[in-house]
Amino acid sequence: MTGIFLVYLIGINLFSFVLFGLDKRRAKRDEWRITERTLLLSAALGGSAGALAGMRFFHHKTRHRVFRYGVPALLILQIVAGAALLWRVR
Repeated sequence: MTGIFLVYLIGINLFSFVLFGLDKRRAKRDEWRITERTLLLSAALGGSAGALAGMRFFHHKTRHRVFRYGVPALLILQIVAGAALLWRVR
């Protein structure tokens, strides 16, 4: 069970990172964009670390308050929830 969860976390974080990179690329080319809702949803579904890394690496969405404060807040909540689950299981 733990292995599946770890694979999920790696996958969703990689997915979030790639989404931010794709959206930045599309923004530069004035192409169809990935919605902010989709970007935030990928972070909320466990990909907040990947989203934050994507924001920093691609310099994307860093001026938007909902991303600047929301994504780190999601990351903190996910870390706390993960720690609580680990503490409860052990």
